[in-house]
Amino acid sequence: MQKDITIQVKKKASEFGFSNCGIAAVTSLENEKTYLNQWLEKGFHGEMQYMENNIEKRTNPENIIENAKSVISVLLNYYPEEKIAGKDKYNIAKYAYGKDYHYIIKSRLNELIEFIHSEIPAANAIAYCDSAPVMDKVWAARGGLGWIGKNTCLISPKAGSFFSIGEIITDVELAYDEPTENLCGSCTKCMDACPSSAIVAPYQLDARKCLSYLTNSYKNELTTEMMANQQDWIYGCDICQDVCPWNIRFAKPNHDTDLQPKEELKKMTKQDWHQLSKPDFNKLFKHTALERTGYQMLKRNLPKIEE
Repeated sequence: MQKDITIQVKKKASEFGFSNCGIAAVTSLENEKTYLNQWLEKGFHGEMQYMENNIEKRTNPENIIENAKSVISVLLNYYPEEKIAGKDKYNIAKYAYGKDYHYIIKSRLNELIEFIHSEIPAANAIAYCDSAPVMDKVWAARGGLGWIGKNTCLISPKAGSFFSIGEIITDVELAYDEPTENLCGSCTKCMDACPSSAIVAPYQLDARKCLSYLTNSYKNELTTEMMANQQDWIYGCDICQDVCPWNIRFAKPNHDTDLQPKEELKKMTKQDWHQLSKPDFNKLFKHTALERTGYQMLKRNLPKIEE
């Protein structure tokens, strides 16, 4: 029964457009809890005060769902066929090219839950995608979908790291996958390439230095010092992933219609970004990650043009 329903769940996940699906048994994440507390004590989370909350839920799904047995993790490949880059272009993180992955993943996971209920009506299950205190990369790694690299991204040995992660926590006992071996080895390309030296040690990210954090989560004014190494990134940053050998060798473009950039976005020049009006912003970025960031923050992120 466990094996049969597990096979069906993974088959449905593929049908719903997920790149991969792995399943891990629920346990308390004691080592991760220690790491998290040390990370917080160093202040590496910056203004992300929510990271200090719900530690017990974050490190044990049984505090989210009573008698939780399984974490079903899914990956959504957002690697693009065509990169928005060039001499007269600003850079935005590839995950922001198309529709907001939060909505895509949550909607598809809810469909997967409907399937689980059709097979096991009494099942208790809830879907998450960056919407709850869940250590998504940890559970994806425990579910055999990859390992957490030195840049703190989940890396799949078959497809790299350009994935968004979602998960379902359920009280249904399933067949579980084996974790993947960490294959970073002695490579430090991600650390060496980070323009702001935010990867302060292997597997240690100081978010306060990270361009992704500064252009997305940091709410105050950006100082010249903060953005000294901006390199034309105005929303997010992919540098540590772009240089990763696993991405260079194995990342494959997605063909998901929800994740494709609009033609207007692909054509935007630096001048277009500076001249972008709020109504045009609202129209162009409706239902995208940039919509969540907002017009004023995006404008704040644009490099100052010298008169």
